[in-house]
Amino acid sequence: MNMNLQKYLALLKAVEYGSFTKAAAELKCSQSGISRMIGDLERDWGLPLLARGRGGVQLTAEGQKLLPHVQAVLQQCQRLQTEVDELNGLQSGLLRIGTFSSVATHWLPNIIREFQKTYPNVEYEVLLGDYDEIESWILEGRVDCAFLRLPVSPELETLLLERDKHLVILPEGHPLADCERFPLAALAEYPFMLQESGECSDVTEILARHKIRPQVHFSTWDDYVIMSMVESGLGISILPQLILQRVPYRIVAKELEVPAWRDIVFCLRSRESAPLAVRRFKKYLDYR
Repeated sequence: MNMNLQKYLALLKAVEYGSFTKAAAELKCSQSGISRMIGDLERDWGLPLLARGRGGVQLTAEGQKLLPHVQAVLQQCQRLQTEVDELNGLQSGLLRIGTFSSVATHWLPNIIREFQKTYPNVEYEVLLGDYDEIESWILEGRVDCAFLRLPVSPELETLLLERDKHLVILPEGHPLADCERFPLAALAEYPFMLQESGECSDVTEILARHKIRPQVHFSTWDDYVIMSMVESGLGISILPQLILQRVPYRIVAKELEVPAWRDIVFCLRSRESAPLAVRRFKKYLDYR
């Protein structure tokens, strides 16, 4: 990579992670190398770009004004690489994917395995986040494609992949473990483990829709922590069916008496401007 582009990328990663150490690990170079490249930019431009402190690094006022231009240069470089990939027939390249945990765990390994059989030299960057984070990443160009749930921004093009049911999970031996469908009213009768992240979550939306106030004893973004808590008899919860595949926990999953689900979609900013790797990758989604 051109040395200036390496310096721009070092700046971008340092800002993204708030740390020279984490930026260095991401770019596979030394912490001193990151510091030196950013120092070079500050000397070349005669401006302070980052404020260093015990809590990490953050942009100065000057850095905030210049960062969008640095991002634009790197995005233009990515577009150039896309054109090169087109001419070379995708012999190499980087595919940046935004996703949430259940898709990363149960779909991506199969899709990537099949994709690699045809395109073995493509590299991957997979970013895990909540729905809001993932949507902002694809709109800003931080990732090339993403897995999300509906609804999403009208600026994005979507492909519906699956309607994923939400199921109530109970410990074995729970009084309602043998019920055919879990009654909604019972969600408020037992200690509840709430899975949430970001401004809203599937579970909080389900509860609000049916005007249910659960006895929330514990909340976390981690699906597997919730399953472990439920297995231990600490309460009940609601999780999507996809994440409940091949789990080692001794829990019982039941459908709600009023079915609930999330529509999982594959998202692009634009089919016309999507990198070649994304357009080819899209053809392998059925291998999930």
